[in-house]
Amino acid sequence: MSKPDIYLVDNGSLSATATIQLRELAKQLSLLSSHTIQAVSLLHSHKVPKVQVGNMEATIVKRAMKEAIKSGQIEFIIVPLFLGPSLAITQYLPEVIDSFRQDNPDLHVQIAAPLCGHSIEQPDIRLAKILQAHVQELTRSTSSPKLEIALVDHGTPIKAVNVIRNKVAGQLSILLQQNIIACSMERRDGNEYDFNEPLLGNLDQKSNCSGGQLIVAMFFLLEGRHAGPGGDVAEIAEGLVKRGAYTSINMTALLGAHPILLEILNDRLQEAMHSMGVKTNKTASN
Repeated sequence: MSKPDIYLVDNGSLSATATIQLRELAKQLSLLSSHTIQAVSLLHSHKVPKVQVGNMEATIVKRAMKEAIKSGQIEFIIVPLFLGPSLAITQYLPEVIDSFRQDNPDLHVQIAAPLCGHSIEQPDIRLAKILQAHVQELTRSTSSPKLEIALVDHGTPIKAVNVIRNKVAGQLSILLQQNIIACSMERRDGNEYDFNEPLLGNLDQKSNCSGGQLIVAMFFLLEGRHAGPGGDVAEIAEGLVKRGAYTSINMTALLGAHPILLEILNDRLQEAMHSMGVKTNKTASN
């Protein structure tokens, strides 16, 4: 078996910051695993002007695989930088792979498990531990008796991904010994997507809002137009404070900022390499 190309794959963003952070994660994962990891997005990132990303154009899976296959590569491992089984990796990515396999029947692509692991009912506890650490960084300087904590994700059309949000919120509640409100940034219209409720923007209408301080535990991986300074979540939080729902709202760091995330990614990589019959250089942490 030839040495596979290994891609760390996110959904992609028009934000240069997201591409830069993905590259840094790939670099750190390369060091941790002793394998070369390429930062590749599913969509969007190739549209970011390369002058904004170190004069090295960002790439997407279709382009990266096309060029690699042209050079004779037929072995690939894809490590998803996704919290759970989003359609992007359960539907779109397999479609891309199948399109290449039509002309390359010997193509072998191993897609690693998402960050939650193989069970949506029992997601990797380390995700909750990252959130715990980030929340505690903020609570150390807070003594408000009216402190609330909300875990917020993007929102999803896929029930399984929403289950992960709720399960991790439950894990975080146990770790912090405090009630955690699980909510989403946004949702699609239609009753079939009601499982995303409550939304962060209507917490004061859908929950027992104390009117005090709120800590938002960010269940997001990288900065982009949704998460990070000036993102959609920050704007929603500002709106809540302006209308008096809370006296103040503080947001935690993102998951990608914590070193435990690299441990999880490395475990997913090692498992995928083992399944593919590739010799691993490092032992998984679990």
